[in-house]
Amino acid sequence: MKRRTAMEKASPHVLIFPFPLHGHINSMLILADLLCLAGIHVTFLNTDHTHHRLLRSNPDLLVDRPGLRFRSISDGLPLDQPRPIDRITDLFVSLRSATKPLLRAMLAGSGGGLGSDDPVTCVVADGLLSFAIDVADEVGIPIFIFRTASPCSFWTFFCGPALAAGGEIPFEEDDMDRLIIGVPGMEAFLRRRDLPSLFRVKELSDLNLQFILTEAQDATRASCVILNTFEDLDGPILSHIRAHCPTTYAIGPLDALLKCRLTESNDFTPTSISLRTEDRTCLTWLNSQPDKSVLYISFGSAAVATQEQLLEFWHGVVNSQTRFLWVMRPDVVDRMGQIPAELREATDERGRLVGWAPQVDVLAHSAVGGFLTHCGWNSTLESVSAGVPMICWPFFVDQQTNSRYVEEVWKVGLDMKDRCDRRTVEMMIRELMEGKREELVKSTARFADLAKRSVSQGGSSYMSFEKLVENIRSMCQRAHPDGGK
Repeated sequence: MKRRTAMEKASPHVLIFPFPLHGHINSMLILADLLCLAGIHVTFLNTDHTHHRLLRSNPDLLVDRPGLRFRSISDGLPLDQPRPIDRITDLFVSLRSATKPLLRAMLAGSGGGLGSDDPVTCVVADGLLSFAIDVADEVGIPIFIFRTASPCSFWTFFCGPALAAGGEIPFEEDDMDRLIIGVPGMEAFLRRRDLPSLFRVKELSDLNLQFILTEAQDATRASCVILNTFEDLDGPILSHIRAHCPTTYAIGPLDALLKCRLTESNDFTPTSISLRTEDRTCLTWLNSQPDKSVLYISFGSAAVATQEQLLEFWHGVVNSQTRFLWVMRPDVVDRMGQIPAELREATDERGRLVGWAPQVDVLAHSAVGGFLTHCGWNSTLESVSAGVPMICWPFFVDQQTNSRYVEEVWKVGLDMKDRCDRRTVEMMIRELMEGKREELVKSTARFADLAKRSVSQGGSSYMSFEKLVENIRSMCQRAHPDGGK
């Protein structure tokens, strides 16, 4: 970006900083594209480790383009050090201690630390990076928080201190179906087993629990909160959140909103980056399958299983006699032993395994009739948008709460949490693809239609995004009342 002349009007320059996990990066990158489409300049800030991984997968992905550029910052850990999900605390601590001063220096440098003459006029930080609020306050820049997880999980985390005060956490895992009454709006259906996984601790002093509770409370310190959802899906919970965070924008489903906005622009190419290489040949395989006959299986980018769990799933899938497309990441298990011959033979006959898939395209394919998912928020919302019913096997963080909403509140799928034996897997697949199919398809079709309406011109998410853009522009004008002289 070139320096403005004295006669040029100040243009907003937004710094977007995601937490370094695949799902967080993807959803915040869609937001970056949306802002660029609205004429706002964006700098997308990854950690050095993520930046190098992306460059290894495709060196052309992170090339600066008009209105959007990529920069990186250290997370404080060595580049070659693994960052397994079960050691996420190390990353939390390092980001707070090492990255915070680097971000302060970057923002205080009038844009120079970002390789730009244009100062940052607004920061959009991931909801797990609340230290950025301190930094933005210190340098006098407005900051918005983007909670990339589900609103229902955000609200549950927000209510964490009240749950602790009421003695509902921590708890012994001997009565997991006991109702939780300390989360307003969920008293009738939220059970212990539906609380986010980080609540399943023995002590309130647990570092991960304390971190996530603090991050949720800190959202109230930001100028606004951005959520990837739509009013017709999460209206009741949004009303609770807005009682504490009045300026909350619901602008999802983000991928659907981007598609809608792209129809209004003839010269914009959306950004697509992935930490994993997609195998698009699976779409060709789907082309040869009957309509609604295939179960798509993916546990996301971070969930892991034991070999025993994976084999139980595999037996259950095969025993259901259903066609399937399975994203079998190389790192989904730590060490995989011998695969039984009957599983390999059945997979060759009516299944397809891939290392990673273009999920949005897969869910939109006419051959896909169901989704066995970890219930991460991006996957859940993509499935809702595509009208594909789900079987949920949540792994961690928000996924336990999401899966309860899928079955009990929205009625767009089945919740299989805390179970993965082959008989249960087989039974639930048969229910999804056969027994309960009619009622699930009816509900998913309804929400898919509501999602489409929300992102269409005049819809709730479309208009909420318009308000977000106007808010960003007005903040820039207040910062540069002379037009950027």
